[in-house]
Order: sequence, then C-alpha cells, then structure tokens
Amino acid sequence: MDRRDALKAVAAIALTGAAREAAAGQASASKSGEMVYRVLGRTGEKVSAVGLGGHHIGRPRDAAEGIRIIRSAIDRGVTFLDNCWDYHDGESERRMGDALRDGYRKRVFLMTKFDGRTKASTASQIDDSLKRLQTDSIDLMQYHENIRMEDPDRFFAPGGPVEALLEAKKAGKIRYIGFTGHKDPAVHLRMLDVAASHGFHFDACQMPLNVMDAHFRSFGREVVPRLVKEGVGVLGMKPMGDGFVLKSGAVTPIECLHYALNLPTSVVITGCESMERLDQALEAARTFRPMSQAAVEALLQKTKSPAATGQFEPFKTTAMFDGTARNPQWMG
Repeated sequence: MDRRDALKAVAAIALTGAAREAAAGQASASKSGEMVYRVLGRTGEKVSAVGLGGHHIGRPRDAAEGIRIIRSAIDRGVTFLDNCWDYHDGESERRMGDALRDGYRKRVFLMTKFDGRTKASTASQIDDSLKRLQTDSIDLMQYHENIRMEDPDRFFAPGGPVEALLEAKKAGKIRYIGFTGHKDPAVHLRMLDVAASHGFHFDACQMPLNVMDAHFRSFGREVVPRLVKEGVGVLGMKPMGDGFVLKSGAVTPIECLHYALNLPTSVVITGCESMERLDQALEAARTFRPMSQAAVEALLQKTKSPAATGQFEPFKTTAMFDGTARNPQWMG
C-alpha cells in the first residue's frame, strides 16, 4: 500500500467511526413538529438539535426584531439558546433577556459565555450575564475563545476562572460548565488533557463543524471522537462559517446544516439574524434524515479542493473572529 492509499484508508476509518458515533447519538434522538431533540452529553438534558446563535440576534437594528426571532424560534421548537457576555457590548444578552419574559425562560436551555481569564473577571461577567438575561440561573456557562495553547493553563490556574465557575455553580447561578474555541483542534485537545490532569470533566464543548472543517485542521475528526468517548456534549457552530463556506459555491445552506446535524452533535448552533434565516434552519431540521456514508463522502468530495488552504474558514487562519485578541481588557 503506497502513502496515498494509506491516507485514504485512514480517512475512511475516521469517517466510518464518525458515522457510528452519529448513529449512536441519533438513536436516542426524538422528533416533535419541525424539531429534532438530542441528549447533551452526560447531563441527561434533552435539547433541540438546532440552536439559535446569539451573535446574530444582536445584528438587526431594531431590538424588537431580534426579540421576535427568538420567540418565534422557541414557539417552533428551538430550546437551545446561545449567547456571550461580549456580543454587541451585551446587547445580544439584553435582547435575549427581554425575549425570555412572559414564561419563555422556562421553555429553553440557556447558554452564554464569558471572556474572563481570572476568578474576579469571570465572577463579574457571570453576574453581568445573569442581569442582562433576567434570570437567576444560566443552564450552561462556557469559557469563550479557547484559542491559545496557554488558555487551558489560565483556566485552571490558582485564582483562575474555574474557581469562580465552581463557586457560581455551588450558589446556583450556573448549572453546567463548558468551553468554546474556533482556532485549532490542538488547543481543544490540550484543554481536555489539562482538565483530565485536574480531575475535571466538562459538560459541553463548542467548535466549528462544517463541510470545510472535515479537510482542514479538523475539529470533527480530531476532537469530536474524544468528546463522544468522554461523554462531553458536542456543540457545533459555524455550519456555514458566517457565510464564508457558502462563498465557495460548493454547497447549499441546507447541505451545510444537514452535514453538521449528521455528526454526533448534541446541538448545531446557527446564526439567524432574520426570519428567513430562521425558516431555513427549521427547514433543515424538518427535512434532516441520517445521511448514508456514500452521501457524506460525495458532499466532502465537493468541498475537498476549496477547503484545502482554510480560505473559507478564516476564523481558523486569521484574527478576524478573535474578539479577545482585539479586546484584551475583556479577559481581566
């Protein structure tokens, strides 16, 4: 067997493994109306397979439009809501807090993220998010932008974020703890290694999962299998790479969403800054069926060439999406 054949064999094994993991996760899924529901790792929480991205909720000029999108999503079956302390200087959380009045809060699994790299900054940002979201407890709080090799060390350092998170959990301010990042799977794997050395188990992990990722610095191939093995909830984001994946002309939005849903994801988080985008996301959930191995391979073959250099995943190759790099004051 020459090197090329060997690489093909390894790729086939990886795809088969991912397919097995996806099938196992989908076996425990259920469907109601337009939405599919899956279990979030070991937590036992059942959440919508499509989640509403928080950054895009802050994009409409009219706050009322953002609130309308959130409530419409919930009314149509979306239960997983994404957000972050820094999105639009807190406006995304404020809009979500307003949307979750009148009984809507009880109907969702609410997640947000923080940027703090110290105990004090983390505790402060948790309290800010609670006030903006108008809630006494956040279901999942995540360490945002785990994008540097030293970020795992900062998380577990004395006087670091983990201390604030554990205190907040004990106080009932948060229920579960996770981390996110979009740069390189090596940083995520290091976070899992450092967590293991501290005897710490994350409840969820968020990363880009899309048709380009499969070919370049792949979170899907390198990180997802370990998350599944360890019972960490898999949160996929950037299924269309904030539109960059679509610029390749190789795939459609529905293909992008179906591919991400076919992975062993608990939730695929997608941005919906308009009702049209929300309709698209719900149509993908409604029409999703587990993909055959042949269908997956055909889709990946279409994206292999454009994905080769990472040009359609600039969040991996540039600082364009690195909010904490441009705003170090957020980290404390």
